[in-house]
Amino acid sequence: QVQLVESGGGLVQAGGSLRLSCAASGGSFSTYTMAWFRQTVGKEREFVGGRKWSGDSTNYAESVKGRFTISRDNARNTVYLQMNSLKPEDTAVYYCAARFLSTVDTRAQSYGSWGRGTQVTVSS
Repeated sequence: QVQLVESGGGLVQAGGSLRLSCAASGGSFSTYTMAWFRQTVGKEREFVGGRKWSGDSTNYAESVKGRFTISRDNARNTVYLQMNSLKPEDTAVYYCAARFLSTVDTRAQSYGSWGRGTQVTVSS
């Protein structure tokens, strides 16, 4: 079973930066796709960005494109979400997700493995 643990959330001022980490364990991830989602109370989980574990291709939601960057450290089995130019609208619980298929999907239901989430709060 794939286990995912997010960390790095916190409180930042608008315009600031934050880096989230997703530590993965439980298998080989060479054929997996990793993604980040976010969710606020009462709303559906929203796709933020994703990438294959192997390769350089990435996908981002329009709302974060140009500000957020996904990367990974294979040696540490960790995926990162670098968030720059943060806005109050970015406030949410951020989740790391994984699926076996090697394609990025923007639908939360397509991912079978999830972390417990980490809170990101951006103040005005």
